[in-house]
Amino acid sequence: MRKKLLGVALAGLLPVLAHAADVTVSAAASLTNAFRELAQAFEAAHPGNKVLLNFAASDPLVQQIAKGAPVDVFASADQDAMDKAESLKLLAPGTRRDFVSNTVVLVAPIGSKIAALADLKNAARLTTGNPASVPIGRYTQEALTQAGLWQALQPKFAFGTSVRQSLDYVARGEADAGFVYATDVMAQKDKVKAVLTLPTATPVRYPIAVLTHAPQPQLARQFADFALAPQGQAILAKYGFGKP
Repeated sequence: MRKKLLGVALAGLLPVLAHAADVTVSAAASLTNAFRELAQAFEAAHPGNKVLLNFAASDPLVQQIAKGAPVDVFASADQDAMDKAESLKLLAPGTRRDFVSNTVVLVAPIGSKIAALADLKNAARLTTGNPASVPIGRYTQEALTQAGLWQALQPKFAFGTSVRQSLDYVARGEADAGFVYATDVMAQKDKVKAVLTLPTATPVRYPIAVLTHAPQPQLARQFADFALAPQGQAILAKYGFGKP
């Protein structure tokens, strides 16, 4: 009798086990906190499935994917990185969509007297992401060039390998000020403050896409859809992200 009941119980589990899978998501570093909660919500809505998260600057993520990393979904902090992925034919056709927006802010340590861009001329060290490989650096360079300040301030910059590294430089007092996303301030709100929003000629919109060689294409599409669905958007808004 016990064997029969065990058999029935196992048979009931088989449909769940058969559909259980891991979906791997490579996302821009600025999405770290929001995507961790988004992943938990997705797993709750898709019992048995797991979301594996990989965070870094957007350009290095493209390089990883191009070299064959088994990734299902890519979420970038700017269009340039996603354009690179598309030019390399890494994106499944028709899956690229903008899913959130953000803004660039000047941050300084709590207690800093920096209050305007003009004050940066007296700063010893500034930070942002490397424009060659990190979207926040590209946004910063474009905005400061437009403001006529990039050439004068560039020698002061210590470039981070990701926006979160630049945020850490400011939080630890290793930089007098830096440029990060508005959403990043929440991660170090006890150590840094947003001084002002930096106007950017290029809107800060994040695209998401399923990858051509996604190991779990169906689950990947479901995750991308979830990020744009009301529940996903509510979670992202909780972390300061705007509508796309």
